[in-house]
Amino acid sequence: GMDVDVVDDAGRPVRGEIGELVCRQPWPSMTRGIWNDDDGLRFFEEYWSTFEGLWRHGDHALVDERGWFILGRSDDVMNVAGKRVAPAEIESVVATDEAIAESAVVGVPDVAKGEAVWIFYVAKQHTDGFDEEAVAERVRRLVAEGVGKPFAPSRVVRVERLPKTRSAKIMRRAIRAAVLGTDPGDLSGAENPEAVDEIRTLLQGQR
Repeated sequence: GMDVDVVDDAGRPVRGEIGELVCRQPWPSMTRGIWNDDDGLRFFEEYWSTFEGLWRHGDHALVDERGWFILGRSDDVMNVAGKRVAPAEIESVVATDEAIAESAVVGVPDVAKGEAVWIFYVAKQHTDGFDEEAVAERVRRLVAEGVGKPFAPSRVVRVERLPKTRSAKIMRRAIRAAVLGTDPGDLSGAENPEAVDEIRTLLQGQR
């Protein structure tokens, strides 16, 4: 088995809130190094440097009241007004709106909050008389009530499609890059890399 835990930024165990997933003891088949890292510095920096004596896996997690571990990549987690939230938590609330087929949530740098929530969504097919402003207002209300007022989105943007990997995973990193006007990185694994440019062009037209 594995001796895992969830800790805060100071390395203290936490329950009912998002923290870093760590391992307290070695486990079978645990890696002992990184290829071509002869002096072990990269291995130490990557996994051991954050918390003394704890292996940091690079995931954020939450342990609920039943002891279940809910996981997500730590580079996906947003820090909004000093509070952490996983995009999937907001996306699950957005999915309850009858007009929305799917959505992606990204964090955008914000002077007041640290990060502001932006939501990109695809509307369901055959939606007559679609009112984007009404949908945006509903989404803001849903998120404020379901997740908390600090997480109400600053922008709610309708798009034709979201960039996805070939395994149908939404590429939030690429969407965020489109917002910031930065390099989205390697898109060779994308099913529809052109969707990133479509979002970038759409945002430029709205500014």
